[in-house]
Amino acid sequence: GLESHAVRLPEEAGRLRFVVVLGGDGTLLRAARRLARTGTPLLGVNLGHLGFLTELEPSELESSLPLFLEGGGRVDERAMVEAVVTLKTGERRHLLALNEVTFHKTVHARLIAVEACVDGHRLAAFYGDGLIVSTPTGSTAYSLSAGGPIVDPSLCLLLLTPVCPHTLHSRPVAVAPDALVQVTLGDRDGPLDECALTVDGQEVYPLDPGAVATVRRAPVKARLLRRPDWSFFEVLRRKLPEGGLRA
Repeated sequence: GLESHAVRLPEEAGRLRFVVVLGGDGTLLRAARRLARTGTPLLGVNLGHLGFLTELEPSELESSLPLFLEGGGRVDERAMVEAVVTLKTGERRHLLALNEVTFHKTVHARLIAVEACVDGHRLAAFYGDGLIVSTPTGSTAYSLSAGGPIVDPSLCLLLLTPVCPHTLHSRPVAVAPDALVQVTLGDRDGPLDECALTVDGQEVYPLDPGAVATVRRAPVKARLLRRPDWSFFEVLRRKLPEGGLRA
């Protein structure tokens, strides 16, 4: 039979050839953030709904696992972003994301002021629901719902997508991968005082109005295990068909 050993993660992840992640895309996003600094590849098994980032369905695990154990898979490296921000508590945090960081309001039916600068140059200032700064991987997540383009994950760039901007002339913008994006959220002197930063749609961090955050490409990458014939465009066709719903 197989022997089992407990391993502490992420401290001992370096001992492992790869980590099998059982769950949906949300579980894989959490694992990617937690293990990115270890460089350990992740093999996602879809127990959720969409499974856009995962590699295997549960029925495929037993037959496919020997391929990966024998080194027959390939590593799909995905860029991540890192946001540096001072939270409402006064704590300064460095936050990793695989999909995106979203700056947004927390009060419904109210607008928030957003200003974005790239490498010190003002790009846009508008009122709306917020701003998404995403990786190419995140272009098929919240950014897509907000009207952003689909980006091949092998490309190197950052994508800035406004969320419900109250203007006729606001469009998503792709910037260089090494750009430093500075985001100022909320009016210092205005009535709005409820704003936040959300990481990968999962971790929410309240911010003070007028808070300034910086976002840039992270120094680490998520490493996802794939079968040799894996294709992003095949996944795109199967998981996001015309009409938006899977058969």
